[in-house]
Amino acid sequence: MYEVKINDLFSLTHDVKRIITEKPKNYNFSPGQATEVAIKQEKWENEKRPFTFTSLPEDDFLEFVIKSYRDHDGVTNHIDNLVIGDSLLIDDPWGAIQYKGKGVFIAGGAGITPFIPIFKDLVKKGEIEGNKLIFANKTRKDVIMEPYFFDILDEDFISVLEKENLEGHEHGMINMEFLKKHINDFSQAFYVCGPDQMVKDIYKFLENLGADPEGIVFEK
Repeated sequence: MYEVKINDLFSLTHDVKRIITEKPKNYNFSPGQATEVAIKQEKWENEKRPFTFTSLPEDDFLEFVIKSYRDHDGVTNHIDNLVIGDSLLIDDPWGAIQYKGKGVFIAGGAGITPFIPIFKDLVKKGEIEGNKLIFANKTRKDVIMEPYFFDILDEDFISVLEKENLEGHEHGMINMEFLKKHINDFSQAFYVCGPDQMVKDIYKFLENLGADPEGIVFEK
């Protein structure tokens, strides 16, 4: 385990914070990877939870985008109350979500986090064009980094709201009809991250629509 001090934090939405910490020397990871995180406080040091790095490997800091579930006294709720100067404990990096070529990214809620560093990396390399993001949330106030995705992807960013019908956003759920409407090539790569049931459903939809199961990247 590595101890990293929190250097900065600020809110991205009503229940999501960006947390910036120190970076251990010679600590390496790939965009899309995660680590186990615990809080360096009594009673919390063994309560490890997986979070994705949203910084880039070459950055001299680590960054996490963490959604707090305030309806129970768990790790994310406690993280929500941390302040600059507090410390986290992190493990070595791991994870199966890595960029394998241009394709369609489908995220639900906090499932966007592995895609944030992948998109940052593509923008930096000038390779963002040809990728599409479909991002599902309950309401507009839940959409993490909405202006950023509109800025870098323009028409290739599709925001889907389940419980609101607003201009500039699709309304409803991601189902077979939705995928057929918004995707014209099912031979390309697909990246899926979100709640377990959503990932299972979308994997099945994509397979039924002709996507190569080997070309669907998700956290197993």
